[in-house]
Amino acid sequence: MSVVSVYAVFADAEEAERIGRAVVEERLAACINILSPVRSIYRWKGAVETADEVAAIFKTSDASVDALITRIAALHSYDVPCIATWPVDKLLGSYAGWVEDSTR
Repeated sequence: MSVVSVYAVFADAEEAERIGRAVVEERLAACINILSPVRSIYRWKGAVETADEVAAIFKTSDASVDALITRIAALHSYDVPCIATWPVDKLLGSYAGWVEDSTR
């Protein structure tokens, strides 16, 4: 069993919660951790922008990660959302089993 963390950034906490709840209900993710607001500085359409956003970490299985990324992107309000995977090198076995069971 391979667990993957998916990091994503959202416009606000409401969007993060709406999308997080949808993908957990659809069994694409075992859970989502919605983090405190982050301050983002980025280049967009030739200008440097600054925004308050909300970061989140989803936990899923290797078998579900591609579908999860696709679903987050489809539900997201941004044209080009930040969605990135972080491999998990070590994990408590019982937690890995829970993620696998939750995404079947």
